[in-house]
Amino acid sequence: MKSFPYKRLVVVGSTSSGKSTLAGRLADQFALDFIELDALHWEPNWHEAPAEVFRARVDAATRAERWVVAGNYQSVRDIVWSRAEAVLWLDYSFWRVFWQLTIRTFRRGILREELWNGNRERIWWHFKFWSDESLYRWLFKTYWKIKNDYPQLFADAQYAPLTVVRFGSPREADEWLAGLQAGQNN
Repeated sequence: MKSFPYKRLVVVGSTSSGKSTLAGRLADQFALDFIELDALHWEPNWHEAPAEVFRARVDAATRAERWVVAGNYQSVRDIVWSRAEAVLWLDYSFWRVFWQLTIRTFRRGILREELWNGNRERIWWHFKFWSDESLYRWLFKTYWKIKNDYPQLFADAQYAPLTVVRFGSPREADEWLAGLQAGQNN
């Protein structure tokens, strides 16, 4: 049986690209700790953890030997990326991510899905496009920035030790994961 090639990975991409979904699948399949940065960042009632608390949580979580992190937080990139072996970039089209955000927004709102620390999203928040509560606003604000910034970050010498795997579609990510799973059985 082949072993999984990485002990520490980070999955990045725009909001609703599927970071947590892919990271969760990797964690389940390859016995990695699943670290969701949103869960470490958001306190009850949607209060942000103080910066020093958030950084301490991320520092403690990423001291484990085997993990996969889901999230983009720039404020902890120095911690996460310096400990990671690989970055998986979900670089999907805007319309793909927009569609995934729409499906997720309705699912979470209708099912009253609990996210982190008792927090739940409300559908109407997201349709207040002028509000910072809207993930649609966040998508429009950050999508192109992420698309432009990541290639520059990956070219930076401090991140040269990282293996970068870019997926242009969910199908590419699924095929990559299927290949890894098939390799486990060889």
